[in-house]
Amino acid sequence: MNGGVNGAERRASSAPPFPVLPEVLTSPALKLAVVVVLIGAALLLVKGSVAMGQTTLNGLVSAGYYALGAVGLTLIFGVLRLVNFAHGDMLTFGAYATVGAMATGLPFFAAAILAISASAAVAVAIDTLVWQPLRRRRTSTLQLFLVAIGIALILRYSVQFFGGGQIRSIGLDTLSSIAIGPWRLGTLQLIVLAVGLIVIALVGLALRFTRIGKHLRAMADNMSLAEVSVIDTVKSIRLTWAVAGALAGLAGILYAAAIGSINPNFGITILLSLFASAVLGGIGNAYGALAGGIVIGLSQEWSTLFFNPRWKPAVGFVILILTLLLMPRGIFGRRRTRL
Repeated sequence: MNGGVNGAERRASSAPPFPVLPEVLTSPALKLAVVVVLIGAALLLVKGSVAMGQTTLNGLVSAGYYALGAVGLTLIFGVLRLVNFAHGDMLTFGAYATVGAMATGLPFFAAAILAISASAAVAVAIDTLVWQPLRRRRTSTLQLFLVAIGIALILRYSVQFFGGGQIRSIGLDTLSSIAIGPWRLGTLQLIVLAVGLIVIALVGLALRFTRIGKHLRAMADNMSLAEVSVIDTVKSIRLTWAVAGALAGLAGILYAAAIGSINPNFGITILLSLFASAVLGGIGNAYGALAGGIVIGLSQEWSTLFFNPRWKPAVGFVILILTLLLMPRGIFGRRRTRL
């Protein structure tokens, strides 16, 4: 059995869903970087440095919570091959849980920690009550997708029932800003960007260097082999849901902090951008979710130089379609290998 686990862990070192960082520097990634730089240079010439620089900063802030949400989405798909349509509403839950905790008198950071923990607990509870029994019955992909939609609706209307349907303020100072040359960036937006990038980096390092990270990569590469080895797949799956739920809650909180207000439907609105980020990077690829989030964030904000901001979600949808047509496996996606 030891040989099985060692073999699974050795196999995990090259598992496609969560590659090591140097593998991110592949030819498609470099091509993508060149395309983004060229588009940015063209916009700089056409729209000027002030407008271009400001939208770029805004895009990087959006990339923080897009990528963070996409990492949680791609973790679930990487390990369980489940398209979790309820993931966007987990972001909503995290944001509203924070507002609710603040209403009791807790400061923002304490309320955020409580909300992130609650999001992780809800994700694990849903897995225990719904997904685990369905896995045992080997439910079809279509049925799982329909169940995910049902869970999303339950979460959304539960939030609306307890939190109300009106737009709510997060209750933070969204007016203070920092001058960066001719551009300005909100203090909260800067925190959102920093926290998003730091957390994603920590998740990537944990997947690469920790034992549980190796277990998750082994399960993502070949679940059957992981199950016959001494890897505790049940515990690892629960941990995956807990991490994905916590990341979703944090992404929702960062979104609320950056925007300043929330409503019960923002999760389903942002879900398209999360899927676009995950698919663009190569769904099931944690590092790809970061790259995809940056591209989607920049693309949507750059589009406001030409179109009304309300069309930003449509930009993500167009990128999603083009990615599926031209690169179905995404920038960093590869064929899944079997042992």
